[in-house]
Amino acid sequence: MIRALNSAASGMTAQQLNVDTIANNLANANTAGFKMRRAQFEDLIYQSMVQPGAAAGQQTTVPSGLQLGLGTRAASNEIIFSQGAFSATGNPLDVAIQGPGFFAVQSSDGVRYTRNGSFRVSATGQLLSASGDPVLGEQGPLQLENGSVTISGDGTISINGALAGKLRVVEFPPATSITNAGGSYYSAPQAAAKPASESRIEQGKLESSNVNPVAEAVELISIQRNAEMLQRALATVHSQFDQLAAQELPKV
Repeated sequence: MIRALNSAASGMTAQQLNVDTIANNLANANTAGFKMRRAQFEDLIYQSMVQPGAAAGQQTTVPSGLQLGLGTRAASNEIIFSQGAFSATGNPLDVAIQGPGFFAVQSSDGVRYTRNGSFRVSATGQLLSASGDPVLGEQGPLQLENGSVTISGDGTISINGALAGKLRVVEFPPATSITNAGGSYYSAPQAAAKPASESRIEQGKLESSNVNPVAEAVELISIQRNAEMLQRALATVHSQFDQLAAQELPKV
């Protein structure tokens, strides 16, 4: 029964982390360029009560053995980098990336990467991210003069037809460790960044988050049902303890 308690408790803890992950996804459903996370779990160690192949008689053996699991734990909550839908804004400084690329930004913590292309120009003409950090071009932070801004598919910026710079758009190999850094930013090894070859810039648009609120709500219902079953398991074990305790009490 102690095994059942531990297994059910570990399951409840895992479901709580699942809820926390989904809650963060839903909270950022309207955050431009946000990428959802999905929790992954793994089973814990097993107690082998009977080994496969153990003797069951003089001439027979146990075919599959008997193992009892000790619950589950969270293994990861990976980022899902699927493409979000594009929404037209009409703002020439709003840009979206079609493909796996990232914009490079010079934050106070170093170079960070983002899919949020909601840019603006400061009073000094510097191109800034939604969080107010300088957006990087191929030669460093971008400075824009007043005029009509045109951004081509490869990130080249023109002001009134004259070249003004080029957005630094990078991609990462699939095995690169990319982590959330807050403020719509991601942190990744700079050495792994390479010029985007499979990405295209679309001006006057923003990429929406890839969160599907309906799918997340359905997942929450599934989590609730799992949690209810685990609560029933805990209640059943507790009831069995009470029954055993009542049987062992000395009769007066």
